[in-house]
Amino acid sequence: MSALTREEVIGALGRVDDITVAEIIATGATGEELAEAQAWVANDDLLLGSGHPRAAGRVGQLVDILVSIQEDDEALLERSAR
Repeated sequence: MSALTREEVIGALGRVDDITVAEIIATGATGEELAEAQAWVANDDLLLGSGHPRAAGRVGQLVDILVSIQEDDEALLERSAR
């Protein structure tokens, strides 16, 4: 599999800023690795509980980026709710 393109990142994640897209592409990750990272972010307790080792390498980098996006979105929602 080849490294992700901008279109693939946006297709997988939806509306994402250009800096985040560039960070994701810079990891050299594939679409499969991005999908795995998304699964980690959505189900990290479940995956760890089933014996999967914690995400590492490019998938681990993607998990960090996706968690950062999630935290930013949550903070934005919290501020707008006030």
